[in-house]
Amino acid sequence: MAEPRRKEPSRDVHRLHDEKVQRIATQLRQRTSTEPVVLQKKAVSHQVPKARDPKYSRARIDISDLDEILEVDVAQRRCVAESGVTFVDLIAATLPHGLIPAIVPELKTITIGGAVSGCSIESASFRYGGFHDTCREYEVITGPGDVLRCRPDDDDPLLFQMMHGTFGTLGILSELTFDLMPAKPFVRMTYTKHPDVASFQREVEAHYRQGDVDFMDGIIHSPTEWVLSTGVFVDHAPYTNRYDWTKVYYQSTRTRTEDYLRTPDYLFRYDRGVTNVHPHSFIGRLLLGKFFGSTELLRLAEKFNRWLPDKNPEVILDVFIPFSEVPRFTAWFESEFHFFPLWCVPYKRVRDYEWLTPEFYAGRSDELYFDLAIYGMKQKEGQNAYQVIEDALGRFGGLKTLISHNHYSREAFWSIWNKPHYDRAKRLTDPNNVFLDLYDKTCGKR
Repeated sequence: MAEPRRKEPSRDVHRLHDEKVQRIATQLRQRTSTEPVVLQKKAVSHQVPKARDPKYSRARIDISDLDEILEVDVAQRRCVAESGVTFVDLIAATLPHGLIPAIVPELKTITIGGAVSGCSIESASFRYGGFHDTCREYEVITGPGDVLRCRPDDDDPLLFQMMHGTFGTLGILSELTFDLMPAKPFVRMTYTKHPDVASFQREVEAHYRQGDVDFMDGIIHSPTEWVLSTGVFVDHAPYTNRYDWTKVYYQSTRTRTEDYLRTPDYLFRYDRGVTNVHPHSFIGRLLLGKFFGSTELLRLAEKFNRWLPDKNPEVILDVFIPFSEVPRFTAWFESEFHFFPLWCVPYKRVRDYEWLTPEFYAGRSDELYFDLAIYGMKQKEGQNAYQVIEDALGRFGGLKTLISHNHYSREAFWSIWNKPHYDRAKRLTDPNNVFLDLYDKTCGKR
């Protein structure tokens, strides 16, 4: 195959980008209200929708046109793109060059800016960490309407590092530069069954040490049925499967020993849900599955948010557990909730993130964490499962993501998230609290 040529950036594309950025910055500079704003994006939000969320009634800053890919540098394996570019569009642009982002979140319309702000991971995370760990530069529009650029090798890299995991509360990501990795047209999957956590962890660690697979995640179907899914890129496939209609990917890992998928179909194999697939029934998927993916479901939830359950909503959250603590945590989780299946994504500890307190990492030498995804668990009457899990995580050195319902007290929250670092970055980019404080945005009472 001929060597793909570098796609030269168009001057017009960069000029138009600068015009968009200046329009957004001007909106911010000319604001007279002291009320916080929300961002009006083209893509749907992938935070868990909440009943009567006040964000639906706040003033909006329109960033919906930040959705262009500005440059694909094939030789350097780098991409420059606006923050509203979705991963499905990104793959369509880079895969013809034999490249994809190192981390591609499971839902098609997650944006690259959202992947940084919300800590996106996937099945290459055992090699690369999160999507943010592959980023090399950000352009940020601040609350007062200034435009900053930040890199991990700046003299003071705190702003770059703090853009990750702070859910847009430090400014508007408008442009990102990030790494790409080589890819082939197909992915060959292998599924190995394990009777317990110890056996499962041994195989995970072996692949992590040997680096002999491109992708690795798992489904915990039950306490005695752990399935590790490993994938490698291949040039040819004897057959291919797709999981975007009637068939459900996570269920296939229970019955198959191998599979072949086109690379885009692998990357978005969970787009209709990981273990909480919609529609639930085969008949529903047969009739509506082609037209009813994660994006459509989230748009409906946004439109009808006032009718979402306010009391005891289904549990949808990810918890990060140190590798050495996984047996203890899963035993506790089984005894407390006995809910399965769970999605399991091994995650490399690339660095000790600045947005977490030093105490969070104290005494921890684990190179890997497990992201355990609890999707669609019904809550028991009289029990707040979210709070039970929050209260328990400290015993296992664990952490939960903030994309869903959160019940931390302010004191408990800032004992985990690094307030001195956050406040220093906030003073630089959002001294007037245009984008809300992280605690208020993610844990504020409704």
